[in-house]
Amino acid sequence: MTTRLMLISPAMNPALREARFPHTDEPDRDAPDGGGLDGGGLDALGLRDAEAVRETFPATATTYVSPTLRCRRTAGALGLYAKPLPVLAPCAMGRWQGRTLDEVAATEPDALASWLADPASAPHGGEPLLALLTRAAHWLDTLGDRTPGDGTPGDRTPGDGVPGDRTPGDSGTAGGRVIAVAEPDIVRACAVHALGATPAAFWRIDVRPLTATELSGRAGRWNLLSGRPLHSAGPRPFAL
Repeated sequence: MTTRLMLISPAMNPALREARFPHTDEPDRDAPDGGGLDGGGLDALGLRDAEAVRETFPATATTYVSPTLRCRRTAGALGLYAKPLPVLAPCAMGRWQGRTLDEVAATEPDALASWLADPASAPHGGEPLLALLTRAAHWLDTLGDRTPGDGTPGDRTPGDGVPGDRTPGDSGTAGGRVIAVAEPDIVRACAVHALGATPAAFWRIDVRPLTATELSGRAGRWNLLSGRPLHSAGPRPFAL
C-alpha cells in the first residue's frame, strides 16, 4: 500500500540564519513548550512566517515532529501538534553543536575536511553522516509498517496531552498519509534515500525554510516532489 509523506522544514530562526550546527543535548523537560533539542525556538519573524503559510492539512494524516524546539514551534504555528520522534532529530554534532561552519573551519580545518569527505567520519565526536542517512532511511522505509503499540518511535499514548492522539484499534501510518515537521538534515537524508543517491549527494541538496518535500511510494520505490513553498498555489498536499 502506498504511503504519502510530507516533510515540512522549520521556519527561519537565528541558528538557521547564522548557519549554526544544531544542539542535540537532551531537552529540558521543565522548559516552556516541553523544552526541545537545539535550544533555539523561532524568533518573531520566523513565527510570523509560519503563521502566514498555515495550510489545511488532511485531518486523517498522522503527524510527527523533530524534537528540536524550532520544529515544535513551527508545527504549532502551522496548527500541527504531534509527539516528537527521536529518530527525526538532526545529526548529533558533538563538540561542534552551536558553532558556525566558519568557526569550525577556522579552528579545526582538517577535522572539517575529513567530515565533509568521509560519510563515516565523526571528528566532532557525534554522529557520522552515514549513521544519519541510515537512520532516516530506516524510518522512511518502515513508515508503512508502523502501527500503534508496536514499540516504534511514532507511538502516541492516549491521554499524553498531544492533540491528535490515536486510540487502540487505529491503523497507525500503514498505507496512509504522514506529515512530519523535520529538520533540514532529515529532509535531505530522506531525499538521498528516496533517489537512491550516494551519501555525497547530501551536500548538494538545499532545503529552504517552510517548504514541503513530498514523497509517495513504499520501501524500495519512492517518488519525490521537492521544495514546494507552503504558501504556493502549486500542487496541494498529497497530490502525488
